[in-house]
Amino acid sequence: MELETRNSKLETRYEAVIGLEVHAQLLTRSKVFCGCSAAFGAPPNSQTCPVCLGMPGALPVLNRRAIEFAIKTALALGCDITSVCRFHRKNYFYPDMPKNYQISQYELPLAWGGSIDVPADDTTRRVRIHRLHLEEDVGKLLHAGTLHAADYSLVDFNRSGVPLMEIVSEPDIRTPEEAAEYLRQLRAILVYLGVCDGNMEEGSLRCDANVSLRPVGSEELGVKAEVKNMNSFKNVQKALAYEIQRQAKVLDEGGKIVQETRLWDADQELTLSMRSKEYAHDYRYFPEPDLVPLAASPQWIEEIRATLPELPPQRRGRFVREYGIPDYDAAVLTASRPLADYYEEVAKASREPKLASNWVMVELLGYLNKDGREITDSPIPPAGLTALLTLLQRGTISGKIAKTVFEQMYQTGKSAELIVKEQGLTQISDQDELRRIVEEVLAAHPGPVADYRKGKVQSLTFLVGMIMKASRGKANPKVANELLIARLKGEEPGGDR
Repeated sequence: MELETRNSKLETRYEAVIGLEVHAQLLTRSKVFCGCSAAFGAPPNSQTCPVCLGMPGALPVLNRRAIEFAIKTALALGCDITSVCRFHRKNYFYPDMPKNYQISQYELPLAWGGSIDVPADDTTRRVRIHRLHLEEDVGKLLHAGTLHAADYSLVDFNRSGVPLMEIVSEPDIRTPEEAAEYLRQLRAILVYLGVCDGNMEEGSLRCDANVSLRPVGSEELGVKAEVKNMNSFKNVQKALAYEIQRQAKVLDEGGKIVQETRLWDADQELTLSMRSKEYAHDYRYFPEPDLVPLAASPQWIEEIRATLPELPPQRRGRFVREYGIPDYDAAVLTASRPLADYYEEVAKASREPKLASNWVMVELLGYLNKDGREITDSPIPPAGLTALLTLLQRGTISGKIAKTVFEQMYQTGKSAELIVKEQGLTQISDQDELRRIVEEVLAAHPGPVADYRKGKVQSLTFLVGMIMKASRGKANPKVANELLIARLKGEEPGGDR
């Protein structure tokens, strides 16, 4: 309650202005300027050569597929492709940068403009894309010790030279929640396109945030701080919420915000000062002399445009229109392309889209999330889930039995039909057999029967439960319920009339 009150008071005084810089590693087989493998997880420093180690005299050669992936992303975001772009050297010293400069792009990036629409309260906020450019990734430092007090550090240059796409938004975001949602939607687009795997824990998708505060109603931007080291949507949201509170406290106490780079410490849940923020002139940009300017032909751009898949926003809308499922279901089911493909195959085959969405979202994703598995690793294929839903729809098994069968399918990989046959789980729909079970339950529980006939309707739930127990969960609930009510009302043979 105290935090909510503090946030509410803050919103009446200050407006947060947030822009995100997202770095996405591209899914090319080789690095951007050499032929070394770009695969993740190899032994340290085993995927290096004179080019990505910055040896004197080594010359870069541009990876065509990396440019193709960057153009594909730019088109998906609605960006304008620059007619002629070029690479620059961005000079700075850091232990994981072997050349002491990074090949990047400066005043002539690959693409400009574009946008992503993000839900904001009861409306939609359009977050514009400022620029999209290509660069090389740096190595990875491994610290022994704490974040700020490492005993020593090791460097792995396997990541050095992996193609990295940087997507910089305009400062159009206003809340931590909007920032996290923008990042979710951008990640979904990148994964749909197949240009990035979106794995934030492995560092293939990284996010830096620039955040400043200004008085409510003011158009002038405040002094910004850059927040780094955020490796999940939750951390982005938490880091920005903390930083907004920190800056508000400084301003309320009459202090001034310093333009700096801060690290997010997820363990302590706070931001820590790292270094003063550099300006463009600090990097001493100049054109990369070993790479010629790049001009993508209109024909090539159109060839790439023709390969664009149906993207998450369009697929969400189509799922709502074609399958009649709620917006929430559509948003969950289109979070990744494999998940959307899985659901759509089940929805079409089962012919009950809402039933399919319930089982995919609740049962299947529940088990997969618990095990930390992706939909592509599901032990139940779409056809397997469809077969289970078909048994449920036909009344062959009850909903309760279906969940038991699903669990065994997930654990064993067996088909629904085989499990039902092996364990004799077919639902009892035969009225004579169900009538016999109803009579046994009524005879065994005269008290609840009398209570029901006196008007205590809740006794019916107890009796239905006893029927399901007596039938070991195999009684057809609808038929059993109808027979029970008829018997209690004296409409069945042998009843009171």
